[in-house]
Amino acid sequence: MESESKFALQARWVLPVESPPIAGGVVTIENERIVAVGTRAHADAKVQDLGDLVLLPGLVNAHTHLEFSTLSRPLGQPRMPLPEWIQLVIAGRKQQADTTAGLTTGLRESLQAGVTTIGEIATSPFAAVALDILPDLTVFQEVIGFSAARIDSVFAELQQRLHSNHPALQVGISPHAPYTVHPELLSKLVVLASERQMPVAMHLAESPEELQLLSKNTGPFRELLDARSMWDGKIFANGLQPLDYLQILAQAPRALVVHGNFLSQNEIHFVAARRDRMSIVYCPRTHAYFGHDEYPLQRMLDAGVTVSIGTDSRASNPDLSLLGELRYLARTYKDVSPEVILLLGTLNGAEALGIAGSVGSLAPGKLANLTAIECDRSETSPQSAVLFSNQLPRQTWLRGRKANGK
Repeated sequence: MESESKFALQARWVLPVESPPIAGGVVTIENERIVAVGTRAHADAKVQDLGDLVLLPGLVNAHTHLEFSTLSRPLGQPRMPLPEWIQLVIAGRKQQADTTAGLTTGLRESLQAGVTTIGEIATSPFAAVALDILPDLTVFQEVIGFSAARIDSVFAELQQRLHSNHPALQVGISPHAPYTVHPELLSKLVVLASERQMPVAMHLAESPEELQLLSKNTGPFRELLDARSMWDGKIFANGLQPLDYLQILAQAPRALVVHGNFLSQNEIHFVAARRDRMSIVYCPRTHAYFGHDEYPLQRMLDAGVTVSIGTDSRASNPDLSLLGELRYLARTYKDVSPEVILLLGTLNGAEALGIAGSVGSLAPGKLANLTAIECDRSETSPQSAVLFSNQLPRQTWLRGRKANGK
């Protein structure tokens, strides 16, 4: 990656996200950070005129499973039940013990797609994997332990993994889902996260089958757990709902509710009331792949929820393009403004990960993570130029260094 100590980027449009677009805007960068955003560069900065491009913050992908990035197509078939799809995931993991190729491929694809910040769910310590192309990562170590007998051993194994990640990464904890994590283990994980000031991410309210398991103790997820000798009938004996898990997650310093496809209105308001430390990660094209009911995006936004966007993985998505997710939203939710949609894929994702002070918008003091997308000279709305075209990112900068280009 190329580097200059101090320089400025000028473009047809600069789109800071937190403030109005700037026609003919300039972003001045020094020592990995933005030092000015406006219509003029610092006098001692060399100006690079990018031409007819929209310059915006590097995109934030708040939820990924990069281990599946070598897949050429999603697993299974569209609209298949989630428990059946999970069996395909389990089988795939058995066949591919080494995740290095997937991680490296996913990181490269993400940078090519203008993504500079990622919330990654990892099943093993994230060490020196292609560090020369590494976006800003929060690595959530995944935890699976459904039986009460395994709580202590699973907890001890996680503590070892947390110490083995690369020291430059932000590390978090990911209790996988209600059907794979005992509630007592979840509580222990949240206490640990609080002690170490780590974020927590959990798949929750993802499918009708999950709600059936929680409330009625029956259904395909119980059959799957029975088949794998993991079933513990005491856990859901009195009936549970996503709110029971939200109340535990709310004790974490920062909690990401992944998917939240079937949260009730009461549960949506619970998350909204704690927006300073709780957020929801919506994965639009994965949601569509499974044929779920319409996502309650407008209800969440109206309630004041911090909604961020993720691509999930290539096991349920054709690619890792966060821009593709945002363009899908722009086509699908015509009542949500382009300004709000871009916010979901930038600053909201940074807030969800707890790093909005460093990334997610173009402002002095923040890291110089940017991406540039071609626009027509006559375009009067840079947001529309980004969301209603087929243009791919022309160039991306990571901490002020060119990370990709065409």
